[in-house]
Amino acid sequence: MAAAIKAINAKIRANPFTNYVCSTHFWGPVSNFGIPVAAIMDTQKDPEIISGRMTTALAIYSGVFMRYALAVTPKNYLLFGCHFINCAAQCTQGYRFMEYWNWGGKERQLQSQAQSGLETAKEKTLDVAEKAKAAVSK
Repeated sequence: MAAAIKAINAKIRANPFTNYVCSTHFWGPVSNFGIPVAAIMDTQKDPEIISGRMTTALAIYSGVFMRYALAVTPKNYLLFGCHFINCAAQCTQGYRFMEYWNWGGKERQLQSQAQSGLETAKEKTLDVAEKAKAAVSK
């Protein structure tokens, strides 16, 4: 049994592609891609839920590991790409956080919501007035 496993392992390791796919240089970045995918998906959500501290920590983490990915031998470009995408997504989230909480984004959003609520109320008032006129004219 051990000889069969050794033979299979030798066959896998003989092919450069399968050797790479079976290594941590491949599976580490692949499993790590959940972080940038989540960050990209979060760009569609309300900026009120963004944590400034966590966004900063993840941006720094990705910056450090981008450097690490190029410092190891052999260079791990897949890990670099993963952290580059994450750093860009976290910087986007950081900008959204600053714009919402520090640069007047929250006030603009509340004003926009109030304006749309006012317009909806006007439309409903006109509808009620038309229904009242129709009821009175009958």
